[in-house]
Amino acid sequence: MKGLAAGIGVVFLSPILLAGTGMMLASSADAVQSNSSFSSCLTGIDSDKIAEQVTKILDGASGKDVHVEGLDLPAEQVPNAQTIVATGLSLDVPKKGQIIALATAMQESRLRNLGSGDRDSLGLFQQRPSQGWGSAQQIRDPVYASEQFYKHLLKVDGWQQMTVTQAAQAVQKSGLPDAYAQWENLATALQSAIAKTFPGADAEGKDTNQGEKPSTSTTGCAPGQDGSGFGRIPEGSVPKGYSIPKDADPKARKAIEWAMHQLGTLYQWGGSCTNAHGPDPMGRCDCSSLMQQAYAHAGITLTRTTYTQVGEGKAVSPAHLKPGDLIFSRGTAARPEHVGMYMGEGLVIEAPRTTKPVRITPIKDWDILAARRVL
Repeated sequence: MKGLAAGIGVVFLSPILLAGTGMMLASSADAVQSNSSFSSCLTGIDSDKIAEQVTKILDGASGKDVHVEGLDLPAEQVPNAQTIVATGLSLDVPKKGQIIALATAMQESRLRNLGSGDRDSLGLFQQRPSQGWGSAQQIRDPVYASEQFYKHLLKVDGWQQMTVTQAAQAVQKSGLPDAYAQWENLATALQSAIAKTFPGADAEGKDTNQGEKPSTSTTGCAPGQDGSGFGRIPEGSVPKGYSIPKDADPKARKAIEWAMHQLGTLYQWGGSCTNAHGPDPMGRCDCSSLMQQAYAHAGITLTRTTYTQVGEGKAVSPAHLKPGDLIFSRGTAARPEHVGMYMGEGLVIEAPRTTKPVRITPIKDWDILAARRVL
């Protein structure tokens, strides 16, 4: 069954293709945000609610009144998810493999059939013609792209014993190997909802843990950890109830404490952050000098600019942040324009921009492009 011809998958999927979801060569994804940014942690996934919303889309709803947490264009994204699941079923790929494929497509393209990406990356899985994944036209076919992902996954020795992110990374070889984990809960809920719409799906591709709820052991997401629980945070202040987590690395603790002493001081582009409370504006902080000086007081040397700090330490997933991690936004993942420091409890300290003071903000307000651990 694992070696089923690709054509069988196409025949199996023909109703879907006739519905217009198989060849989305003019996808609205071309005009949307690229796959380089991360979403916030997805917590409190309601599988029953997702199943209800997915059913509406598959029954022909426009998507205007449909809401699925984590999907901003469900009318486009759900049919693409359906194609991925259906392809997996046609190839007799177990449920876990389908979840891995969905989580991968969510991270790589947000389940959109992208016409561009990093270098020559294309499609749902951002596969590259130059790396032997097929022609550009083939990769833009969601059925073909899904088949290719599954064929590569099934060749990975021991993939069923790996975590979702380990298995996805074994196929994709991403520069951000931990990023797939954040999508596991939503991918699990989508797979369950979509698989039920196919006759006989309960018998095909079924794992022994079919009825289990999504695991949270690899996502790093926890309810209340997006900073929203602190409410509105006045600029330059520490939100009531916050304290540096007890398990924070001692050097990270020192860096966070030093940065907090700069709260309320005005941003200065190009400022050294060596005397933020002094009379010389150039002694104040910009985003990267705040990071540099905070860690200097913890005995860690960082380079001066956001463009270089994004290469410091090692890459980590936003789903696995620890206090002291640097997070980057604006611009691109390779060349971000802004940096802040994660403080734990879903909060970030930053020097935001001209006329604004050093402040603490909830991580839910960040569109994270990259994260680095410098300890």
